[in-house]
Amino acid sequence: MQGTTTETSSEFVTREDNAVYETDEPVLYSVQDGIATVTMNRPTFNNVQNSQMTYALDDAFRKATDDDVVKVIVLAGSGKHFSAGHDIGTPGRDINKSFERKHLWWDHVNKPGGEQLFAREQEVYLGMCRRWRDIPKPTIAMVQGACVAGGLMPAWVCDFIVASDDAFFQDPVVRMGIPGVEYFAHANEMHTRIAKEFLMLGERMGADRAYQLGMVNRVVPPTECNAIAQGQARKLAAKPLTALMETKRLMKGGQQAAVLARMDEEGAVFGRMLHEPAAREAFAAFAQKRKPDFSKF
Repeated sequence: MQGTTTETSSEFVTREDNAVYETDEPVLYSVQDGIATVTMNRPTFNNVQNSQMTYALDDAFRKATDDDVVKVIVLAGSGKHFSAGHDIGTPGRDINKSFERKHLWWDHVNKPGGEQLFAREQEVYLGMCRRWRDIPKPTIAMVQGACVAGGLMPAWVCDFIVASDDAFFQDPVVRMGIPGVEYFAHANEMHTRIAKEFLMLGERMGADRAYQLGMVNRVVPPTECNAIAQGQARKLAAKPLTALMETKRLMKGGQQAAVLARMDEEGAVFGRMLHEPAAREAFAAFAQKRKPDFSKF
């Protein structure tokens, strides 16, 4: 839900913050036996990510990283789905709310059009995920149900993914006139040809196929997902942490430059394409609850 927009100049606008949160705890945090479990907690809306949630996730990951007791971090989603992506339509969509920013990006709230969306994406979503990718401690994502669009981002930053057999992965963002989610790591998560199919067709990929492609580590029944993820976490927690962190750093190092360069390029394209007619048609169709018409583009 987006508040009323009033133009104050040719460059800046004033927007009302009409967000209504359904919970004061969008992220749950617990520690047991050296394992921090971080849980996205908006099950009513399939754990879609608003700013309230991403900043709470960032705080939880920082807390786990700083806690010497914590050796491993497990990321989960409450309810039926891991995450259905970014919040683009719930009452808690807080696109017009300012937070204490974590990056050197300007506040997006009073910026016009695509500049507002681009600045917010860089701060609230891409910037966060790039930092979470650098968490030095081992991380495990426990995925059930939908892991869609922006939901891929927190899963892909993790070192391991344990998926229930009802999980599915999808990036349908091309149909919105933009080239995929901001954390543009698709070609690192699967073969380039498969990544093209994943992005261009935007179809669901089941857990079994994701396992065959190496995107996930285990596929298990839903009733066993938590036990398996926590079991792997306990095995990791029993190992020397410094050795695990150095192994993670070395494994990531060979990919780092290419992944970040691709994200930078996609970010520039993302910002430009938000102004294109196809994206405008897609967002208008969403707001009007109709099928977009791309026949002219």
